[in-house]
Amino acid sequence: MNSFLRQTCLAVVALSIGVTGCSAPSANQASPVASSAATPTIASDAPNVVATNSVLCDLVKQIAANTVNLTCLIKPGTDPHLYQATPDDRKAIETANLVLYGGYSFEPGLVKLIQAGSNATKVAVDEVAVPTPQTFEEDGKTEPDPHVWHNAQNGVQITQVIQNNLAKIAPTNADLYAKNAGAIAVQLTQIDGWIKSQIATIPPATRKLVTTHDALGYYAKAYNVPIEGALEGISTEEKPTAARVKELVTTITAAKVPTIFAEVSINPQLIETVAKEANVKVSDQELFTDGLGEPGSSGETYQKMLTANTKAIVQGLGGKFTAFQAK
Repeated sequence: MNSFLRQTCLAVVALSIGVTGCSAPSANQASPVASSAATPTIASDAPNVVATNSVLCDLVKQIAANTVNLTCLIKPGTDPHLYQATPDDRKAIETANLVLYGGYSFEPGLVKLIQAGSNATKVAVDEVAVPTPQTFEEDGKTEPDPHVWHNAQNGVQITQVIQNNLAKIAPTNADLYAKNAGAIAVQLTQIDGWIKSQIATIPPATRKLVTTHDALGYYAKAYNVPIEGALEGISTEEKPTAARVKELVTTITAAKVPTIFAEVSINPQLIETVAKEANVKVSDQELFTDGLGEPGSSGETYQKMLTANTKAIVQGLGGKFTAFQAK
């Protein structure tokens, strides 16, 4: 266990989050740093921070509260693989003090712009947090899988990277960032254990994932739920062929998968066609795979996204779901 996690109990106790001991609020409760009543308005001289994707954006909000001017580029429910930069994105990057992006080619439409523009500190957060990523084969090449946040323990490391870089541009707020990041780390560690216990309730014969695209590799490995197949690869840029659809139907039928899953940011039409041909159902709960859900949805924060996906998978594959409760 690293020093960051060893300090989290003290960090959580120091926070006024309405719980006792070394614990964090439920994933169904508000973030401990989300209440505007508990934090001042943003100062005119606060540093400018840009976060590219919704996961990073949410974690910056939870850690920094109202101490930075935060601009989030890729909105919830938008496909980062296909996103193209706008003039407003360029302006935000050019005026930023800190730019946080995922890396591992997750947001290809933004990477060149980020690397070329401004004198801001630029951090590929997921590459720093998970320097040895899982990989996949594409066109004869081994490529890193960018969807690292689907393992909650990777989320702890992502949180630490964000905390460290915020402290560099706003050192007077370093203690606040450490406290908030510590609370998040405690909660994510609890969620990690909870996910394992939930997935374990799924009968082995039906513990098989089929999704629209192959984005849950980290989740599958961390929580022992094998991926039986996906309609698309790691990226959504290349659309599936008729042959791929037929192949997936054959795989589903042979494996006797009971339920397959659509995804929030991808048109469900093709996966519904696969389900019809394979004579299986599509879960009525879409998965959040390339980012968070819109405000008010079951996946509106990073923690909620992890618990919502787990609920969908457990219920869809015949497990016994029990809602997450913080200890």
